[in-house]
Amino acid sequence: MTDPSGGPDSVAPRRKGVWLLFAAVAVVWYAADQLTKHLAVAHLSDRQPRHFIGSLLQLQLLRNPGAAFSMGTSATVVLSVLAIVATCVVLWFSRRLGDTVWAISLGLLLAGIVGNLTDRLLRAPSPLRGQVVDFLQLPHWPVFNIADVGINLGALLLLIQVLRGVAIDGRRGADGERAHG
Repeated sequence: MTDPSGGPDSVAPRRKGVWLLFAAVAVVWYAADQLTKHLAVAHLSDRQPRHFIGSLLQLQLLRNPGAAFSMGTSATVVLSVLAIVATCVVLWFSRRLGDTVWAISLGLLLAGIVGNLTDRLLRAPSPLRGQVVDFLQLPHWPVFNIADVGINLGALLLLIQVLRGVAIDGRRGADGERAHG
């Protein structure tokens, strides 16, 4: 039986529900990333940019061995190892989840990290050296993918929670009140 006041009896079921939200967000966003990358490779291989939403969004297939803004193109193995470490860190922190916004944030981060790591592990030229499939382009912005969107949205939500003083377990500030996010 759960305690509606948010006492100790309600913590375990709430954490399980919040962790399931984290897992669902991660799985759905990862699947969307992988599906859109598959479609991009299948339909954009001619390398001709296609206007999707007028001049606001173009679809253009690029393969990126580096990180954001094509930095670190010669450090693909290092980026792969960092992604593996980041995956472990997100999973480690997910054990303490007690807030829905944190769950969404970490789910998006995990999906984005693992989405790009999948490319690095499974795509040419070789494992740990694979190139990330990018295909979305906004004006005056580098080409990116759904995994990149997840990483950025997840980081933004994480920052908002930190600025709001909401801890990963849902407690707020020094007084330890439970936040209802």
